[in-house]
Amino acid sequence: MFNTLSGRFLLLTIAFVMLAEVFIFVPSVARFREDFLLSRLERAQIASLALLAAEDMIDDELERELLQNADVFNVVLRRDQARQLILSSPIPGPVVASYDLRETRPFELIRDAMARILDPEDRVIRVIGDPVREAGMLIEVTTDTGTLRAAMIDYGIRILILSAVISIITASMLFFAVRRLLVMPIRNVVGAMQLYAQSPEDARRIIEPSSEIQELHEAEVALQTMEKQLTASLRQKERLAQLGGAVAKISHDLRNILTVAQLFADRMETSDDPAVQRSAPKIIGAISRAVNLCETTLAFGKAEEPPPTLSHVDLGMLVNDVIESERLAVEEFDLSFAEDVPTGLTIRADGEQLYRVLSNLIRNARQAIIAAGKPGEICVACGELDDGWWITVRDTGPGLPPKAKEYLFQPFQGGTRKGGTGLGLAISAELIRGHGGDLMLESSDETGTQFRINLPRGIRLA
Repeated sequence: MFNTLSGRFLLLTIAFVMLAEVFIFVPSVARFREDFLLSRLERAQIASLALLAAEDMIDDELERELLQNADVFNVVLRRDQARQLILSSPIPGPVVASYDLRETRPFELIRDAMARILDPEDRVIRVIGDPVREAGMLIEVTTDTGTLRAAMIDYGIRILILSAVISIITASMLFFAVRRLLVMPIRNVVGAMQLYAQSPEDARRIIEPSSEIQELHEAEVALQTMEKQLTASLRQKERLAQLGGAVAKISHDLRNILTVAQLFADRMETSDDPAVQRSAPKIIGAISRAVNLCETTLAFGKAEEPPPTLSHVDLGMLVNDVIESERLAVEEFDLSFAEDVPTGLTIRADGEQLYRVLSNLIRNARQAIIAAGKPGEICVACGELDDGWWITVRDTGPGLPPKAKEYLFQPFQGGTRKGGTGLGLAISAELIRGHGGDLMLESSDETGTQFRINLPRGIRLA
């Protein structure tokens, strides 16, 4: 119970009510002590007035009875500037303290009351006050503290019991109120969340806001919005997964068909018919693009790329291998390659995955420059920072199309050339993210395009 919201609220309520009662208890006991002493003065004054009313001296038995009824040892009354001992009896001990109730301060009353409760000894004290109804200038009595302390303790116990009863009643009422107004609505929200979690695709399980409490109603509305978005997203992903499976199967079969067609197209190139020779390159190019589309679609439709196998990679050798492979595809076109890699620069990465990324970026740059029909250059630069490494691939091509910039790194939308699918950049960005880094487009205009790869250092090399 004490681990629940309502249980802890119950304990806090009891604690705070009792704390408030403590602040009330101390002044109450001090006021009770003052009233107790004032009542002794009033009773002593009544006894003394009875004596003054008698014309003759009263006997000792009556005097003793008057003092016992007033619960004092002697009474001194000052009237007409004369101080007179009205009633007297033997005092059992010395007077240890005097208290003047004519000029009292709250702090002094509280201090004296607490001191009296904490002192178990029965002592004799002197109490001074104003007579009732101005029947004199001053009245003074001596009394013991035993009766006073017992009365104060009895009063304190009754106050504590009353405080405890008030605390329990108040805490119980607040406990049930909190359970009804807060805990139960929160449990309903939690129950709705658990019900929805069992089948997020079922729109009937989406919560319907019903709480009348503003904060809880806002929470229910926010939860409803999130569940609707999640349900729609799950449905969309399910449909995309089904569509992806169908596309993968179609691409697989289409690739096999196109491969056969490509073989026949290759044979057409050896034909002596001029019309066939003119048409064959276009047919072969179209079939090659279709085969490439099928292969990239199948590659993207596979499971996520495996985590990179990190090792020490000579970046200079890796960049040189990629560029040498691309040089073979340039043939006679006026395209040059440049490398700006510090000698002996070693990074910690998956060499195979990094090769695929650089090959894709450089191949895209090569195809863009050749498509523009103007001489160009591709430069790969690398460097090292305190927290990792950077690699840039810059070309002097015509720049990316506006649509490619808008949907960069999105599959089937961010193609950098006409007829491209954009899968290469999407896969490259995923591979770099697997290294904990990022692939970004730094610039692209009519003077060229530059991509940048940032790789974190992770574990420092020995």
